[in-house]
Amino acid sequence: MDEIEIPQYFICPISLQIMKDPVTTVTGITYDRESIQQWLLTATAEDNCSAVCPVTKQPLPRDSDLTPNHILRQLIQAWCTANAKSGIDRIPTPKYPVQKSAVFKLIRDVKSGDRLLHVNALKKLDELAAEDEKNQKCMAEAGVPKAMISLILKRFREGKLSGIEEALRILQLTWIPSAENKKIVEENMDLIQSILWVLKSELENGTSKNQALTVLKNITEVASSSVMERFDLDFFKQMVTILRKKTSPQAMKSVLHVLNETSPSGRNRTKIVEAGAVFEIIELELSNPDKKTTELIFNLLANLCSCADGRQKLLEHAGGIAMVAKRLLRVSPATDDRALCIIESLARFSATREVVSEMLRVSAVSKLCMVLQADCSGYLKIKAREILRLHSNAWNNSPCIQVYLLTMHPR
Repeated sequence: MDEIEIPQYFICPISLQIMKDPVTTVTGITYDRESIQQWLLTATAEDNCSAVCPVTKQPLPRDSDLTPNHILRQLIQAWCTANAKSGIDRIPTPKYPVQKSAVFKLIRDVKSGDRLLHVNALKKLDELAAEDEKNQKCMAEAGVPKAMISLILKRFREGKLSGIEEALRILQLTWIPSAENKKIVEENMDLIQSILWVLKSELENGTSKNQALTVLKNITEVASSSVMERFDLDFFKQMVTILRKKTSPQAMKSVLHVLNETSPSGRNRTKIVEAGAVFEIIELELSNPDKKTTELIFNLLANLCSCADGRQKLLEHAGGIAMVAKRLLRVSPATDDRALCIIESLARFSATREVVSEMLRVSAVSKLCMVLQADCSGYLKIKAREILRLHSNAWNNSPCIQVYLLTMHPR
């Protein structure tokens, strides 16, 4: 390649390499798109205002238009093809970000009564959303999420699954937690029911159901408390059914996110417990999931144990207390905090003689003592000490507990 003379105007002034995607700035200089974008990003990040053109030194704002130089790109491609025998690789034609005008037209076609237009537009939106984040952002700003929600609701009311898979995939990729999307959720109470309908449907594609769960997670993250308090018992039973099936790690995380978002409401906590969630999340944790899943499980379990029914269900599981004790000091500070909240709820509000003895038998008390000695946050030590004091009379005579651990840090 060194023996071949490369035309100077094929070379990017920044990278000094042959341009793959030549673009011309407002200063009239042509650069490779990737190089000039990185230049603008770095320069504006440093001075928080604007960069300068590397060649002319004229001001060049970060949001400056970069005009594709199609003629130069075609010349470069032709030259590369002509010199292929000399080891020159052909420059592929770059994919350009989608324009909003094109997205608007595709949205109109999706809403069209013409079946062929509808199918082709949905397919094209699916392809564009899958290409890159720039397309996804443009599509979100153009109103694609609202159009996909309208399509899902329409199919739900018709009882038809055609186009649902594409609509869910597009909605998942283009969704942003904006005020506009929050308003859409508020105005479409049937949206939750439509997602449940998809989850109960006979769709053979498991990926589509995972996407439906991701969409549901996104919805609950922006939904107001008044919306979430309208969720009925059937909704939570469906979530628990998915937990029981353990279809995929992604599905498990989505369901746990949904339950965590809805559980702050006392009414919802009761429904979640009634749906059988406590047993299933304990079983899920006993299967040794990843760290993030464990954190979600413990946060949810702590919320559910703030009510009497939740604590009772945990105590009914033979491995409930032991599982909580085992995870303490073994996963993360967030899990430690939630585990201590669970143990405190049990020790303070459900401390029958059997429960107190069980905490000692499964080493929960020993773990509390270890917290006092561990390298962890001070507030965790305070919480552990307070729990130990609640039943010190029952625990301090045990040969496995040193009395000084209960008294070494006086109030």
